[in-house]
Amino acid sequence: MKHTIISFLFLFFMSSFIEAQVKYETIASSKLGDTRELKIQLPRGYTTNEDKRYPIFIVFDGDYLFESVAGNVDYYSYWEDMPQTIVVGVNQFNTRYDDCMYSEQNSLPIETGAAFFEFVGMELIPYIENKYRTVNFRVAVGHGETANFINYFLLKPQPLFQGYIAVSPELAPNLIDYIPERLAKLDSKTFYYLANTNNDASSVKKMTNVLKTDISNIENKNLYFDFDSFEGPSHYSVPTHAIPNAIEGIFKVFQPISKKEYKETILELEISPVVYLQEKYQIIYDLFGIDKQILINDFKAISAAIEKNESFEYYEDLGKMARKAYPETLLGGYYLARFYEETGETKKAMRTYQSAYTLKEIAGITKDLVLEKADLIKADFGY
Repeated sequence: MKHTIISFLFLFFMSSFIEAQVKYETIASSKLGDTRELKIQLPRGYTTNEDKRYPIFIVFDGDYLFESVAGNVDYYSYWEDMPQTIVVGVNQFNTRYDDCMYSEQNSLPIETGAAFFEFVGMELIPYIENKYRTVNFRVAVGHGETANFINYFLLKPQPLFQGYIAVSPELAPNLIDYIPERLAKLDSKTFYYLANTNNDASSVKKMTNVLKTDISNIENKNLYFDFDSFEGPSHYSVPTHAIPNAIEGIFKVFQPISKKEYKETILELEISPVVYLQEKYQIIYDLFGIDKQILINDFKAISAAIEKNESFEYYEDLGKMARKAYPETLLGGYYLARFYEETGETKKAMRTYQSAYTLKEIAGITKDLVLEKADLIKADFGY
């Protein structure tokens, strides 16, 4: 029996792993006059969740950078710290120099670099979006020369990507001015992550530090900027350190309410914590195009804040939200009963606790608990 259980668990985890395995595809490009090899990782459950749509990561230098990005995306999405995401790697082993070619006069793509730029925007992205179920949230990832190249998509009047992960970029000279100028004028929310290491070439360290300073001085509510400077990693190993940090920064709002967020933000709110929760999930929808169900963890955090601050009037709105999110459970009824109990409507509280008995237990709220609370009110007030 023990061996049967172990075998079952092994097969279960292997089936999940297989679902997230890489597909290899070839795309023909009229812009390049050639074909390109792609690595594509679809999220776990992609084939069974036919109505679900996903953000896209486009990974340049896919021949070596793809696995690091795909592994982190799969890990973070497994724990719901980011949405499940389609990861596309573009192999550039023999073409990196030509793909990243730019003019020495203005630092913009020319010749084969211009052709590759058009390939990404006019062929690769449409190919992925036509073949797979996607939402309009894209992240570009590059390292070294390609970390410079992804910035060209930012310079477009309508940027192709909403997130940029530039690790130890070998920046074209004029981009040191172009990038801050463009970020200062953004009219839609954009994530920009920049990293270097102390073992980068001196020119890379110097330009990334200057760029970091210039971007840090930008005042634009649409810009979300993070920077890391690592001590120890080589130029070639630094992506393995930077990518997890970049993912955590970009998808911070998607993550469950943390202890730090609870203590430093929610407990100190001057507005309703329920409004804060509503806005958190509205931002998730606006940014990522994902209608995420409110997590039980987040309901519990808001409830704890209401109890801590004794702001019981907010339980009414929280109860209504919980009933909508989890209609078959005790959650909404419990919060509404707490509202009635603490605002003097004790008979209504008792009846609400009693009516919740027919629903499913959730988040530590049991049928015994709600009946006990109903009985206490009945005994105290003689109903």
